[in-house]
Amino acid sequence: MVTHKAWEKNLLIKYLCPRDFRRGEMEEKMKISTKGRYALRLLIDLAQHNDSGFITLKDIAARQNISKKYLEQIVPILTKSQMVQSNRGFQGGYKLSKSPDQICVYDVLVATEGNLSCVACLDSDVNTCPRKEDCATLYIYEGLNQVIKTYLKGITLQDILSHEQSFDYII
Repeated sequence: MVTHKAWEKNLLIKYLCPRDFRRGEMEEKMKISTKGRYALRLLIDLAQHNDSGFITLKDIAARQNISKKYLEQIVPILTKSQMVQSNRGFQGGYKLSKSPDQICVYDVLVATEGNLSCVACLDSDVNTCPRKEDCATLYIYEGLNQVIKTYLKGITLQDILSHEQSFDYII
């Protein structure tokens, strides 16, 4: 039996985010999945070895401690997004199809995660939420989306490499 307080809470959640509530995604919306994180690690590894030609998934998997099978699922997404190119056969493997300063974190995460919107009503270019005209909090979510997008678009693989190298000193 649903208590009065639980009923009010469910109604409030439905009221604020009706599509999220129906899909049961309330708590999972803002998390970056393993696929997104591993894709970024794969690309950073390729950027670190950018001068080495094509790199095998076996080598990347060993260095990054990621299952080769899992990387095999991620690579087609990155290839389709034109971040990685492949070469089959002897001395085959993968390499970046752009320089590290042309690949931003936002593009990697959108390719692997899909839309990064914090609420469902902002998932597409056109907000079809029936409450959009009366939503007192819509501007908050639009602002948050813009901050996230701007921040992640401002970080390239080269920035990550440079940041990593800044810790490469001995005292």
